[in-house]
Amino acid sequence: MAEQTEVYFVDPGICHAGVDEVGRGPLAGPVVAAAVILDPQRPVSGLRDSKKLTEKRRDVLFDEICECALAWSLGRAEVEEIDRINILQASLLAMRRAVDGLSIEPEQVLVDGNRCPELRHPCEAIVKGDDRVPAISAASIIAKVSRDREMIALDAQYPGYGLSRHKGYPSKAHLEALRTLGVTPMHRRSYAPVRRLLDGES
Repeated sequence: MAEQTEVYFVDPGICHAGVDEVGRGPLAGPVVAAAVILDPQRPVSGLRDSKKLTEKRRDVLFDEICECALAWSLGRAEVEEIDRINILQASLLAMRRAVDGLSIEPEQVLVDGNRCPELRHPCEAIVKGDDRVPAISAASIIAKVSRDREMIALDAQYPGYGLSRHKGYPSKAHLEALRTLGVTPMHRRSYAPVRRLLDGES
């Protein structure tokens, strides 16, 4: 039987933004966050955690969210920032940048997970929010599709690493390519597999 996720009640009278990020685990590329304010008059059906959707379905929902949402914005933290301040702080920074980029000021921000970024808005962290709050689901889709497309573009810039397939995650093929081709500017030097190679370990 499929696991049922408890729906989180959101006051429909409050303008709220859903926020989620993608890209904590990869060895390469930025961490990307999205903030989305959905339009109650133009609901998007089928929203859920982006990881539970097929790539084709995510692409369809991405276009629908962009068309129907009242506002949406991307925020990011680059590889150099991840290495300097660590991935948790970089993720929170990307989320803050996404919220700051919204063209509409939300009255409340709902974030997937258990940590809120520092914001000037009231904020609540919701565990498994990407499957419980439609606006967070929408943000997870926008962030995932946006980052995946960026990694596909980086695949052309750095051929041989297989970025279009694994999107920078530490797959067997990616680790082998790192050993064979070396570390590039897109790789996170603070991550153990990359750091070991830079230190001359196999």
